[in-house]
Amino acid sequence: MRLMAWVSIALTSLLVLLALTGYTLYRNVLGNLRTDDVSDDLNANRPVNATGALNVLLVGSDTREGDNKRYGQHMQGLGERTDTIILMHISPNRDKATLISFPRDSMVQIPACRNAQTKVAIPPRLDMINSAFNEGGMGCTINTIEATTNIRIDHYIKVDFTGFKNIVDALGGIQICVPTAVQDKEAKLTLPAGKQIVKGETALAYVRARKALGDGSDISRIKRQQIFLSQVAKKATSGDTLTDPGKLVSLVTAAAQSVVMDPNLDVDTLIEIAQSARSLTAKGVKFVTVPWEAYPGNANRVQFKQPDAARMFESLRNDIEVTPSAKPSAATSSSAPSKPAIKPAQVRLQVLNGTTIDGKAKEAAAALAAQGFTITEVGDARPADGTSRPKTTVLFGKKDTDGADYAAPLAAKLVNKVTPASGKVKPGAVQPFTPIASGSPTADSGEGTGTPADGPVVQLVIGLDFKGIKVPVTIPESARVVDSKTDVCST
Repeated sequence: MRLMAWVSIALTSLLVLLALTGYTLYRNVLGNLRTDDVSDDLNANRPVNATGALNVLLVGSDTREGDNKRYGQHMQGLGERTDTIILMHISPNRDKATLISFPRDSMVQIPACRNAQTKVAIPPRLDMINSAFNEGGMGCTINTIEATTNIRIDHYIKVDFTGFKNIVDALGGIQICVPTAVQDKEAKLTLPAGKQIVKGETALAYVRARKALGDGSDISRIKRQQIFLSQVAKKATSGDTLTDPGKLVSLVTAAAQSVVMDPNLDVDTLIEIAQSARSLTAKGVKFVTVPWEAYPGNANRVQFKQPDAARMFESLRNDIEVTPSAKPSAATSSSAPSKPAIKPAQVRLQVLNGTTIDGKAKEAAAALAAQGFTITEVGDARPADGTSRPKTTVLFGKKDTDGADYAAPLAAKLVNKVTPASGKVKPGAVQPFTPIASGSPTADSGEGTGTPADGPVVQLVIGLDFKGIKVPVTIPESARVVDSKTDVCST
């Protein structure tokens, strides 16, 4: 029987981030947090997080040790397994959170790892994603998620079953809805039809039940768990909870007793994150499943649906909010009317690759075209000696009096901090660029304004320091989204 800790994973993490907001009185409670350093098991070439976002890997342990032995004494001493892996992505401004669920039956490439118990080397292989934790522990799981998504994992949190029940009880229970009465002996779950409040053992049985609810698949169960979590976030961020010190102490105590974290996620870091998360409410929390499709080799397995999954991971990697510019001072302000903002759709771009790495110009052009820019050409801008340009530049013509205005929207979309300059480079071979149709434009693309792209042509010259294009966080249609507005009766 599979016993799930899915809900306790994200729930504990959200409560640590949300319920602590501004309450340093919980320092003593959090001082008892357990930590485990797995840094020696992590790969050397890890992705870089240059966005300021926070990525926390949440994993549920099915350990039967300690208080959890009631869930299977015959499994004591057999180590840990997990059916659940969730990536919690908190935006750089700490005002939005996206929790991405990876179906446990997903077939992915597992990198070389070491056995969590024996430390014997495990060669790379194609396998189910949850096998990374089952065999290689937390270190192998982090390596697998980073290799699969190219997203840097900043911290991890591991949770067990008992903590889930304690947290739900501290919240006073969570409302669920079942269309018909449930009698599931295997899951030890008995429920009448309709809306109701569940706590403790009943709540745990509800989120882990498989045969009596939905179609019996892991995907169906994930949806039910996500709706449950959305109600948890809604209740945890309600005024009744956040303004009641007693409830908050109960919640944080339950969370602290239920988790194991990496040592870098210490008390001071938790409180610092929580204090910056005051605008992170249930409305800003979304629960998403990685886009998936049937795996051809096995009807009981799934694989990530491409290119949707890759685009979602790219979106999360480049989640950067641009800090609004300072208001002009009285000395610089005038009565002259301000210029209308230049929209991406009004900007014509020539994207040039100044490096020896093939494909950089087309890749950047595709990302910019997807955000509404008009790409006139792509081409080569390597120096005559065939080396790479060290710096990325944004250039406009010396005679283009409004060139800086048209270059600014491009510079704002670069991960690198680049100041537009006058004086273009003479490109080598160039060719027209035809963007790939990708559905509706992004919100800031400028399409529909009726203004044609008739301004000066701006050059983006890619250098070795190029870090990419800022991509707004977008969730593809094939990724199911659940939030606090989702009806609890939709399962």
